[in-house]
Amino acid sequence: MDGAGIPGATTRFGKKKAMRKLHDRYFRQAKREGRLARSVYKLEELDRRERLFRPGDTVLDLGASPGSWLEYILEAVGPEGVVCAVDIRPIHKKFKGKATFLLCDARELSGDEFAAQAPDGFDALVSDMAPNTSGIRIVDQSRSLDLGRTAFALALRLLRKGGNFVCKVFCGPETGAFRSEILRYFRTVRFRKPSACREESMEAYIVGLDFLAGDLKQAVSK
Repeated sequence: MDGAGIPGATTRFGKKKAMRKLHDRYFRQAKREGRLARSVYKLEELDRRERLFRPGDTVLDLGASPGSWLEYILEAVGPEGVVCAVDIRPIHKKFKGKATFLLCDARELSGDEFAAQAPDGFDALVSDMAPNTSGIRIVDQSRSLDLGRTAFALALRLLRKGGNFVCKVFCGPETGAFRSEILRYFRTVRFRKPSACREESMEAYIVGLDFLAGDLKQAVSK
């Protein structure tokens, strides 16, 4: 037996998984550079390839805890930029820059909560939200898609014209349809799996560039 079902025991699979995490290149890099999580390198690659942020931008960061994306975005937008972060878990680290944090479930937000921070709309909305995984692939994919749709609904309401959108999804049968839906509202939509994503992971990112906003009626009719 592997020890499965024995309290305190570790299976061979569990040992292998733990060693993979310990020796992961991005995990080690994050520790070496003092980053909060390896996920920062996913956003860094997306930004490098798509130019998501500019100095002075106002950004909404959903699923922000523990703060690795928030820290990167604050660096990207600079001292004149503003970042609003949202998560059901707190962020314990304090960062330099203009940041506000809402400890809440993004699914409960109407969008009105951000009127003061972004009266003219956000320049970018990014979501790294992910569900608590069940281990049942189709269930986890569906829950991830629900969170993606939550982020997308907020993007439609809160982005200014020309704004950018990023959301994490667990790839499944409905991912293509969701991507096509997003394409109706953005001039360009790309599907990316940054190199910092683990090879075996279902996760990927849908990136919407150049929100059509005032051109929505035309976009929907296409």
